[in-house]
Amino acid sequence: MTSIAISTSIDLALTEARRRIPIAEARLLLRYVLGCSHAFLEAHAGDVLTAEQENVFQSLVNRRSQGEPIAYLTGKREFYGRDFAVTAAVLIPRPETELLVETGLAKLAAMNSSRTFKVLDLGTGSACVALTLALELARARRQAMVTATDISATALAVAKRNAAAHGAEVCFIESDWFAGLAGQSFDLIVANPPYIAANDSHLVTGDLCFEPQMALASGADGLDAIRRIVAQAPQYLVSGGWLLFEHGYDQGETVAELLHQAGFTDSEQHRDLAGIVRVSGGRVV
Repeated sequence: MTSIAISTSIDLALTEARRRIPIAEARLLLRYVLGCSHAFLEAHAGDVLTAEQENVFQSLVNRRSQGEPIAYLTGKREFYGRDFAVTAAVLIPRPETELLVETGLAKLAAMNSSRTFKVLDLGTGSACVALTLALELARARRQAMVTATDISATALAVAKRNAAAHGAEVCFIESDWFAGLAGQSFDLIVANPPYIAANDSHLVTGDLCFEPQMALASGADGLDAIRRIVAQAPQYLVSGGWLLFEHGYDQGETVAELLHQAGFTDSEQHRDLAGIVRVSGGRVV
């Protein structure tokens, strides 16, 4: 007896998927597979998927049901109103990191100079921070030379792909923090370094267990990278230059002391939309 293949419609595919993952995520993944809008899904619920579309969608649903982040499944994440390519080689851009960009732009605007600014993004990953700074400065018609470093060659490959996609000019350097920047100085240094304690249970749950651990964890208290950055940054800042960096929700008091010990003046701390101190920094005389 010959078997009869049962065609799977958009509506049926979503009904089956919602048994394993939230419906909003199922819709997002199916939109990615079909390259369509939410309105299309609603208007074409009865349309039949091709065998290839169904197989790809089922594979994505399976991976998501096992916890893999949506951003890695679709290969992109929005940041500051732009889409950035992401892979498992880089951290997934997060909304709270936009505060780092906003604060950096404000510091450069306050410098009120017509000269070309030099900006450094340490541990750039996907380069969402470096590229956003470059693009926003260009939009404001401010001249800037943006440099971005990362110790990971695979991360830099993603960063360069994003730079090409957005048409932004950024100098990328493979470097362990400041190691490859001898003799250079900058008006603004920004960083979203690893700041989670190495034994933190969050590292093995949710999205974090899929993200690069070297970009997340930094020593017993999570502050090894920040200590190094704060201690070395004054050597790479012009007089009046600023260092700004993101850190953990409970690290504000400690990083403020680190900035003081390193000789920074006018140290500041900025809260994210949840009211958490998320970005700290200081200026060198």
